Amino acid sequence: MDRSTPPPPNPPRPGAPLPPGLDLRSAAVLREIVEQYVETGEPVGSRTLARLLPMGLSPATIRNVMADLTEAGLLFAPHTSAGRLPTERGLRLFVDGLLHFGELGEDERESIAAALAAAGRSLEDTLADASAMLAGLSSAAALVLAPKGEGPLKHIEFVALGSGRALVVLVNADGQVENRVIETPPGLPPSALQQAGNYLNARIAGRPLPELRRIVAEELSANRTELDSLSAQVVAAGLATWTGEGRSAGSLIVRGQARLLSDVTEIDRLAAIQALFERLEAQETMLRLLELADQSDGVRIFIGAESGLFGTSGLSMVVAPARGTAGRIVGAIGVIGPTRINYGRIIPVVDYTARVIGRLLG
Repeated sequence: MDRSTPPPPNPPRPGAPLPPGLDLRSAAVLREIVEQYVETGEPVGSRTLARLLPMGLSPATIRNVMADLTEAGLLFAPHTSAGRLPTERGLRLFVDGLLHFGELGEDERESIAAALAAAGRSLEDTLADASAMLAGLSSAAALVLAPKGEGPLKHIEFVALGSGRALVVLVNADGQVENRVIETPPGLPPSALQQAGNYLNARIAGRPLPELRRIVAEELSANRTELDSLSAQVVAAGLATWTGEGRSAGSLIVRGQARLLSDVTEIDRLAAIQALFERLEAQETMLRLLELADQSDGVRIFIGAESGLFGTSGLSMVVAPARGTAGRIVGAIGVIGPTRINYGRIIPVVDYTARVIGRLLG
């Protein structure tokens, strides 16, 4: 399927329930206006609708339907145009009750899974690739959020970086590699880093980080180890980094900001988008994204300021939880774009990408 082309208009399915307050004609008119808006961004007039709708309605009849939809707050007339655009309320009604979308093809599924195959790669690289791929598939800004990993470990190593710092290289049981930089005590000899790594690797045994940290903390406090004081400090610093103490909630990667900015002409909207990306850097925003995703088993769509996350109109967010083993949420996958994003295309892409990421992180 052409990624830049929306799916063809869908007439109401025979026997399908209509959203409350809409009859067959008004539902068809609203759907067509939204789909033309998604494709062109331009107001749609009654003569254009008369040519597009398969129901044989006259322009006069369509104008009456459009007037009713406008009075109901589902459409509006921009400036002095005779055409109509959907309001955010109209878009919500479309997404909830009129949107038809299909499953991804097998070749698309295989392409997404292959692009995100993570064995032997760092978590940051995997998330960056997922975000870039999602931005390309959706033609919008994509975000991928994952909290710090707590899965079983296979290996840990400390590498000196100089200037009182060391790199902690941690390999999960599934082959993913995570890297973090820690502060080291002044005058630390290289042998202390090797001793710290040997000490931890002897105790990993497939344990998750919280359990490993608890065991090590008990040993250190009881002085039942042969570590010298400098090596003990390295161990403590490395484990504290992995449990997230004093750090952010996890990794958040956003790609495709330029796709949002290229669709903006008004200065106030540009300022709102810039504020949005500043907000995305905040830890509480990442936690809120996880909460929003965790409130549903599947994809959630937020139009305008509905999520309470950004307080911005004119933008939509599609977000899905990435769930690992036993349904535990391990991250969130989403797309942020103008309200005229191609919902029918983006929803299945976000849904499947979230499932792939969930398997990789779970």
